[in-house]
Amino acid sequence: MEVSLEGEKVILVPYMEAHVPKYHQWMQDPALLQATGSEPLSLEEEYQMQLSWIQDPLKKTFIVLDKELVHGEFVHGDPHVEAMVGDVNIYMNDLDDSKLAEVEIMIAEPKSRSKGLGKESVLMMMAYAVQSLGIHGFHAKIGESNRSSLHLFQKLGFEEASYSEIFKEVTLELPVTEQKREEYLHLIGNVVTHTQP
Repeated sequence: MEVSLEGEKVILVPYMEAHVPKYHQWMQDPALLQATGSEPLSLEEEYQMQLSWIQDPLKKTFIVLDKELVHGEFVHGDPHVEAMVGDVNIYMNDLDDSKLAEVEIMIAEPKSRSKGLGKESVLMMMAYAVQSLGIHGFHAKIGESNRSSLHLFQKLGFEEASYSEIFKEVTLELPVTEQKREEYLHLIGNVVTHTQP
C-alpha cells in the first residue's frame, strides 16, 4: 500500500510516472549528478528507473513536495508536480543486515534549499523506516565536497565512520538506539499519513 507523509513543511509522496519528466530535467544538471553520484540517463531509462524504485522491496523512495508550492489542497494520489523539489531514498542493500538502511536526500530546486526541507524529509523518512520497515540503523555516503549534506547529517546525529580516498566520500552512521526509536515513533505520530481509501 502506497502512503504519503505530510509534515510541517514537506509532503513525501510516492515516485509516480508523472514525476519522471521533471526528475529527468533535474538530472541534466552536472552539479546534481556529481552531488548524488549519479550517471546521466535518457528519459526512457528514467521511466525504467522509476518502475524499479516502486517494484524493488529493498528500496523506498519519496518525492519531496514543498507544501508552500502545492496548488489548492493536497490530494493523495495526485503527483502535484508543481510542488516537486527533490527526493529522499533509503536502500536496504547490506547483505549481512537487511534492517540497516542507506539514506539519501536531494533538494534539487535551488530556491527550496536552506529552508529546512531536507532535514524534515530525512527525519520523516527515517521515522517511517523505523516504524514501518523495522530499520535499526542508518548510514549515508556523501562526497566530501558536499558540505551542506555533510552538515545536515551531522546535525541529525550521524557520525563519521569511514572515508574513501578513491571516491572522496565520507560514510556517516547512526544506530537507532531505544531513545532514538522513541523519538522517531513520536515524530511519525505527528506526521499525517495519507493512504488510498
